Amino acid sequence: MSLGAASLMAFVATVDAGRALVFYRDALGLALVEDSPFALAFDAGGTMLRIQKVERFTPHPFTALGWQVPDIGRAVAGLAANGVTFRRFPGMDQDASGVWTSPSGAKIAWFKDPDGNVLSLTEFS
Repeated sequence: MSLGAASLMAFVATVDAGRALVFYRDALGLALVEDSPFALAFDAGGTMLRIQKVERFTPHPFTALGWQVPDIGRAVAGLAANGVTFRRFPGMDQDASGVWTSPSGAKIAWFKDPDGNVLSLTEFS
C-alpha cells in the first residue's frame, strides 16, 4: 500500500491545553475540530493538526510545523498583530520583521507556540 494518496496528519504536544487552544485558535486562526481528553484537533488548511495533551514535554530545537504562505510580510504582520513574537537567530541576516531569505530565495520566519514548539512560515520565490 502506498501512502501517496492518504491524508497527512500533523502532531505536536502541549502540557497546557487551554493555553494551546487560545494560541492555535485565536492567534493563528485555526478552526478547532475537537477537544478530547487526549488532544486538541484543528483544521490547518485541510490537514488535521493534533495537539497532544501530555504531562511532560521537552520541545525539539528545530522546526516542528510550518506553513507555506503567499505573502510572508503580510502573514508576519497579521500574526504579530495577534501577539505572535517572531524569533531571531544569531548569524542569520533577518530583516526587521524577523524574515530570513535563504540562498534559494525562499523567505522564512520562525516563532514558537506556548510549549516552545518551533513553527515557521515560508514564502517560496
